[in-house]
Parts: sequence; C-alpha cells; structure tokens
Amino acid sequence: MAVYTRHLPAWKRREVEEIKKHAQSYALVGLVDMYGIPASQMQQIRRNLKARAVIRMTRNTLITHAFEEMGGALPSVTAHVKGHSALIFTNENPFRLFKTLEKTKTKMAAKAGEISPLDIVVEKGPTSFKPGPIVGELQQAGIPAAIEAGKVKIRETRTVVKKGEVISKKIADILVKLNIKPMDVGLALQVAFFQNDLYEPGVLAIDEDAVLANINLAVQQALNLSVSAAIPTRDSIGLILGRAVREARSLAVEAPVYEKDVIDAILGKAYGESRALKSIVGG
Repeated sequence: MAVYTRHLPAWKRREVEEIKKHAQSYALVGLVDMYGIPASQMQQIRRNLKARAVIRMTRNTLITHAFEEMGGALPSVTAHVKGHSALIFTNENPFRLFKTLEKTKTKMAAKAGEISPLDIVVEKGPTSFKPGPIVGELQQAGIPAAIEAGKVKIRETRTVVKKGEVISKKIADILVKLNIKPMDVGLALQVAFFQNDLYEPGVLAIDEDAVLANINLAVQQALNLSVSAAIPTRDSIGLILGRAVREARSLAVEAPVYEKDVIDAILGKAYGESRALKSIVGG
C-alpha cells in the first residue's frame, strides 16, 4: 500500500527526494546496520568507501516513504528496514559490496547484554596475571584457574558463551581482562536491491576458497570422465590418445603381436619369464 507524503514537512520532503535521487542514480541500493559503530570508526569507513559507495543516514520512516513513492519492486526493501538502518548506494554488484563491507569490520570487546555472534572459547594455558582476586573471578565465570609458577593458569579450555546466547556482565568483564574481543563491529549489510532482485547476507556470504576448490574438483572429475568414456574434447584428446597407445602396446605385448614398436618389450618379457622358469626348475 502506497505511503502518501504530500503533507510531510519541507525538510522531510527534501530528504525523501534526496533518497529517491540516489536510488535512481546508482545500480545498487542497500541497507546497512549502523548499531554499535563508534563515530571515529564510522568516519574512517566513510573515507575508505568514498570512491566506491555513498552512505546516507536518515530516518527509517523516510526510507520507507521514498521507496513506496518510487514503486516497482523497490518497496520490498522496506521489510528489512529496522533498528539503526542506513542507506548505501553503489554501482558495484552485491557480492563485491558484501565482501567490501566485511573488511570494514574490526574486533571489539563484548558488552553485557549483547548477543554472541559465535561460540566464545577461553583456551587453557598460562596468563599474564599474578596471583590475586582474578583467580576467583575466573572461577566464578566458569573458567577453572590455578596458580602455577607464580602466575595464574587456566587449567581447561572452556566455551563460556555459545553462539546466540546473551553475554552476561560477569563474562563480559572477564573477557576484557583476558583481551578476548569476540564482537565484529562495522557496517553489516542487511539487504541489497540490485537489478530488481533482493540479496540477503546468507546468499552473499560466499567462501571463495571453497567455491574455487569445488570448481577445480568438478573440472578434474569432468576430465576423468571424458578420458574414461573416450569422449574427445580439446582438453582430453591428448590423454585419450595417450591411454589408447598404452593399452594397445600392452595388448601387443601380451598377445604377442610382433611389431617393430613392441618387439623389444616382447623379447624382454620372454627373457624375464625364462629366467623365472629357470630359477624354479633349478637349471
């Protein structure tokens, strides 16, 4: 259902028009989550992306207004507008944009109440702490600790928070002391609208090394099949002919077929068999 904006205040009207102008000027319109990004890091991200993308922070309601006014498939993006959304405009494809934005992320300490993005593991081994209250703090956080050689040592590797769980204040405080930074902070792509299609992070998060390995495996398997089935292609014809020559030679030697190319192999085989027979009969 369309959202009518003729009664918007002038400044909101101007903002809606700016959003529409950018959306019409760039090949890709995306939403990014700005939550938790320090101002200094945001400024650095803007500088790094200046030549490749435009980031526009505005109200979620104005994003919705602008996209509804533009119509077409673009209003489908509004379902993803939530929290601290901002707009990003670029002419890059969504896969390249996702990869670029992932590089803006840095590791930061966890805060109490945040959701853990991964299993947080504390590895066993020595620490830099001297004996003191830290031993009790570690143990209260579920991390077995002891004094060894005048230093605090973690006796067992422990998963203190599982992926998707809320990080408690006790755990957050101890992670800071252990210098464990589990939180990725940076621009997180919520959705990209490109060539009338929506792309969500789950589709864009491609492991390039794994994909390349699968492609190489598929190429090798296809080549093996081509050679085994004797289906000649530009890449397999040499291997097929080489295999045919080897099989023909082996058959000629076993038959035996007295041809100039295999006569030496036939004689060599006969000589070897005669020596073997001689050793058996003891002659």
